[in-house]
Amino acid sequence: MRQVTPGPWIVEYLETIDATLAPFGGRFVVHGGDVEVVENSWPGHLIVIEFPGRQHVRDWYNSPAYQAILSLRTENSQSDVIFVDGVEHPHNATDVLGQREKIDVSCARYGPAPFRPRREQGRPPG
Repeated sequence: MRQVTPGPWIVEYLETIDATLAPFGGRFVVHGGDVEVVENSWPGHLIVIEFPGRQHVRDWYNSPAYQAILSLRTENSQSDVIFVDGVEHPHNATDVLGQREKIDVSCARYGPAPFRPRREQGRPPG
């Protein structure tokens, strides 16, 4: 969340959202707080809400209860909302290498990363 306009509408949203999450198993994992930026920049606060699965989050977001309060947030804040799958535990960074097709599709959709590797792939440094 990049910017919030304080006022009664945001208070109402905060007072109401928990009741919309409960039927879908949603719970706050991170809700604002101080962010310590160690690389690049971060324009605001982070809010992470966990659900048992992607369909649960879709059902919550599209539920009449959440849709009834959604404009309280969207008209009084600037934020981005994404749905993302978590990983099974244990998980290692190399586990994504088996998902090469998924990675290629993401890169094609969103373009290259905004950085360049220090060395060519497959070649040792030096």
